[in-house]
Amino acid sequence: MDLTIKSLDTIHETAEEFVRKMGDNTVFAFHGKMGAGKTTFIKAICEKLGVEDTINSPTFAIVNEYRSNSGELVYHFDFYRINKQEEAFDLGYEDYFYSGSLCFIEWPEKIEDLLPHDVVHVTLTEQEDGSRQVVCE
Repeated sequence: MDLTIKSLDTIHETAEEFVRKMGDNTVFAFHGKMGAGKTTFIKAICEKLGVEDTINSPTFAIVNEYRSNSGELVYHFDFYRINKQEEAFDLGYEDYFYSGSLCFIEWPEKIEDLLPHDVVHVTLTEQEDGSRQVVCE
């Protein structure tokens, strides 16, 4: 899947297309430099999934739990602040990643060895014109 976020004004259209193409996948690892738009794109995806809770970066909490209006659980992780993979064990990452619920992970590089084999890697790259290229593998 290769998508483009042309601007903040069109991010919800791109998020809607992303949701349509997610398939049965549940764990998504979002890669990109600081400021690439990972949190903003995850927020737009959650909104398209029907999450009405306040959606923000779990930078200090490491994980935020949301519920869509259909009752589906969505977990949003930010591993930026962990210093070693063992901290993910303390969090109980397996319970989340293998729950069947949607998991959106920022800074997955910090826990690369712990990601499920079927994780979908999503890379956001800022383009010269300010748009973002979104590549899913």
